[in-house]
Amino acid sequence: MTTHDRLMDLLEQGRARFRIIDHPPEGRTEPASLLRRHDLSQAAKCLVVRVALGRRARRYVLAVVPGDRRLDLDGLNRLYAGTESSFATREIAERLAGSVSGSVVPFALHPDLDLVVDPDLLVHKEIFFNAARLDRSVALATEDYVDLAAPRVEVIAQRSLTGAGTVSRGAEIS
Repeated sequence: MTTHDRLMDLLEQGRARFRIIDHPPEGRTEPASLLRRHDLSQAAKCLVVRVALGRRARRYVLAVVPGDRRLDLDGLNRLYAGTESSFATREIAERLAGSVSGSVVPFALHPDLDLVVDPDLLVHKEIFFNAARLDRSVALATEDYVDLAAPRVEVIAQRSLTGAGTVSRGAEIS
């Protein structure tokens, strides 16, 4: 079963209020938000991060921030009492997320992936994200997202100083 199918099953079985938005293939947050016609702050930008916890211990975190914000890697590192945080390699991120870069969903569907969401994303009635496909997105009632995803909610985003869709260190791999 594909990640897209798993997502659809989760939303339908959870009786979530959502709608599908088909659009030309796009995985970058800002252009996808334009195609979906919503405010960038409603986009769930999903980034897979590797947090080193010691010599050999590590955790992978699916960090979800508003589309107009950048991820605070140092803050996420402090949250986990880590020794270093960095973006996961594309290969690892795609394996853990179960979808290609740019189509990662804001649900931890892999047991080795923690889910942490910035509270500023949750202030909207609806959030938007690619549905594990570059050509399809979901608009999901935020209340239903929180109920289904059960995320850890922590401040992990900071305002972008260089423009929307950037991160504090490294490249975006959402």
